[in-house]
Amino acid sequence: MGIRFRKSFSFGKLLKLNVGKSGITSVSIGIPGLRQTLGRKRRTTTIGIPGTGISYVRKSKRRK
Repeated sequence: MGIRFRKSFSFGKLLKLNVGKSGITSVSIGIPGLRQTLGRKRRTTTIGIPGTGISYVRKSKRRK
């Protein structure tokens, strides 16, 4: 089992920067309940009802 490192930095309610051992891993943009995450290999869209834990996640590979 390996050791992982991950840290998130928030810039207001709209922007979040996720950092790992190898640098910036993803950027998340959105409001509570609707968020778009752009990672190195995939794009994730999350739609949810804030405060309930209910959400729908759609993952897709990024185009190069």
